[in-house]
Amino acid sequence: MTRLAGKSALITGSARGIGRGFAQAYIAEGATVAIADINIDAANATADELGDQAYPVQIDVSDQSSIDAAIATVVARTGKLDICVNNAALFDAAKTIDITRASYDKLFGINVAGTLFTMQAAAAQMIAQGHGGKIINTASQAGRRGEPLVLVYCATKAAVISMTQSAGLDLIQHGINVNAIAPGVVDGEHWKHVDAMFAKLEDKPLGQKRAEVEAGVPAGRYAQPEDLSPMAVFLASSDSDYVVAQCYNVDGGQWMS
Repeated sequence: MTRLAGKSALITGSARGIGRGFAQAYIAEGATVAIADINIDAANATADELGDQAYPVQIDVSDQSSIDAAIATVVARTGKLDICVNNAALFDAAKTIDITRASYDKLFGINVAGTLFTMQAAAAQMIAQGHGGKIINTASQAGRRGEPLVLVYCATKAAVISMTQSAGLDLIQHGINVNAIAPGVVDGEHWKHVDAMFAKLEDKPLGQKRAEVEAGVPAGRYAQPEDLSPMAVFLASSDSDYVVAQCYNVDGGQWMS
């Protein structure tokens, strides 16, 4: 299948995890993909693994000049930008009374401002090109509801859903579809870090939180990146031309909306 043949995509935070899965799926559908990540060594390694249709780009979504430079690199390399996936994000957990301004500022700087201003730069490039485009934001089921130890992260992902709705309604006049994906719990190396956080906060042995969370998924297991990729391909393709300002849950049945 080549639903994305000839398309140029940029995916932030794509050196590993969900973003890497999206990149692999886009390449399989014919796209050329910028593996955009703050860790350029990891981006280089992923691009090498994914082949000639992938190339590394360093991006720090908390730095406007870095965002602008990454967009310029994509355009210089491929002549255009058709698809932008805002996937870069950070996670933290704390009791409400222990939340620090530093953690708040860092998560909002990456998850919210980073998404907004990368989306803005991508949209400006797409408008200048004059033939529309696709912007996909990675939200989360955490943005659909609160969690007792994840106040700031939940708030950032709720903001991503809201920004997707507002930007989607604004940018469709330019033929730019803005939509989002809300994953549930996705397996990967990050879960070792998350599990350790909750073990400390909830006084549980290592591994217990991970098992509890998995047991709570109606589908019976954690998601793998490839479970999310078909939705990412759909939203990047012409199949979604009439889909505007939506956030799709891909979470094994954890949330219904």
